[in-house]
Amino acid sequence: MYKKYFKRIIDLLGTIFLLLFFSPVYILTVIVIKLDSDGPILADVPERIGEQGKKFKMYKFRSMIVNAHHLLRTDPKFYKLYDQYKKGSYKLKKDPRITKVGKFIRKHSLDEIPQLINVLRGEMSLVGPRAYYPDELENQQKKFPKTRKLVAKVLSVKPGITGLWQVSGRSEVNFDKRIALDASYVKNMSLLLDLKIILKTPLVMLSGQGAI
Repeated sequence: MYKKYFKRIIDLLGTIFLLLFFSPVYILTVIVIKLDSDGPILADVPERIGEQGKKFKMYKFRSMIVNAHHLLRTDPKFYKLYDQYKKGSYKLKKDPRITKVGKFIRKHSLDEIPQLINVLRGEMSLVGPRAYYPDELENQQKKFPKTRKLVAKVLSVKPGITGLWQVSGRSEVNFDKRIALDASYVKNMSLLLDLKIILKTPLVMLSGQGAI
């Protein structure tokens, strides 16, 4: 009942509240991004995999140089970096593509703010599993073949802005453990669990725990 009806209502009400309450933070973030480096406000990122395997465009504030994701995969000077990226569960501890302001907004998850648009559009939820890149999901399942059943479970629901893995170590958690956490969330999804994750999220954002 909660998953089918009430979760969407909470998503809509929560998103409207967050957009209004934190609007000064959003405006200030936009200003500092424009002052820090040339380029658009929003990041030009590849599509992500959402509910039932459907691809969607995730909105994020730009925290990197322009065209960062394409350059990582195609520019010869980033060849070694891309190899590290894949070996590190699609995360980099030292990423030269990140701007000065980008380091701060990523540490405190301010780059995730525009995903509230995705929630309003019904592509995401406030709380849910991580939304993966198509190539990331494919390559990580090859690396961790035992995770395939868990991936199928995770893709049965909408991805979230925050979730169980985000409040359990964020980027310090490798793919196999991350997908297990997300599958556990899907299995035990409830209003109480969502509220617990939502209440933990501000502390993680302020502390920057596990952020890279």
